[in-house]
Amino acid sequence: MSTRNSLEGQVAVVTGAARGVGELLARKLSARGARVALVGLEPEALKEVSERLHTDSAYWFADVTDHEAMARVAEEVKQRFGKVDVVVANAGVAAGGPFGQDDPAAWRRVIEVNLIGSAVTARAFLPVLSESRGYFLQIASLAAMTPAPMMSAYCASKSGVEAFAHCLRAEVAHKGVRVGVGYLSWTDTDMVRGADQNDVMRELRGRLPWPANRTYPLSPAVDRIVAGIERRSAHVYAQAWLRGMQGLRGYLPGFIALGGQREMKRFGPRLGEAPQGLVGAGGAADERERAPRPTG
Repeated sequence: MSTRNSLEGQVAVVTGAARGVGELLARKLSARGARVALVGLEPEALKEVSERLHTDSAYWFADVTDHEAMARVAEEVKQRFGKVDVVVANAGVAAGGPFGQDDPAAWRRVIEVNLIGSAVTARAFLPVLSESRGYFLQIASLAAMTPAPMMSAYCASKSGVEAFAHCLRAEVAHKGVRVGVGYLSWTDTDMVRGADQNDVMRELRGRLPWPANRTYPLSPAVDRIVAGIERRSAHVYAQAWLRGMQGLRGYLPGFIALGGQREMKRFGPRLGEAPQGLVGAGGAADERERAPRPTG
């Protein structure tokens, strides 16, 4: 086990910091002495989070898929705090439903935010992380390991960011920058609660094998992420059992294909009830930001 590094006085950037994992992570990093830069699409919520932190903090309104905006944020964070030691690419959205019957715009947006947004974040902050020999943590998911039906966009995006982070780790290690991947199972956030509002998605999740059918409390999961940041870990598991899933990955697609076929047949008449659009409060915020503005 690697040594924990003190976060006292370090500068951490957290995207998707208005709620859920990002909000609590910002609070726990601040409690350990880190100065925190919050990034997201909900300025009022970000302001409230910032005002509750124990240490110096500031917030930036930005869409992580916008390269120019994120480059500006990286520059302004460096000017505001003098350096950047840690960047957590946490911003993410989700959509569910059978592919071909789901909302194609929502499907695309999941890929844009979760995969492209993470790469845009890394591109913007790598220069300052190279200066500090810092740490980039990419938040992925159990979905990176398990290709679940009704979640094609989310699984594709999380598999993609996992692969991206592994590639990046090899590219930047010689510069002293460390890269980690964080894995979470179903954790009690607005995103998961939003998905559970749909009867079909909730019942399908309840039929997953244990322990993947549980919703896990947020605080212990974020504690494990903070510990991973302190250790600059290559892999961070928000639930301990996820570590064991790595050795099973080669078997999971076949297993899920068999079980998924049975479940799709069972739920077939009801699949049209699956949600359209992005789920949860964070998804709603993203859709509001992209909605056409009234003119005249």
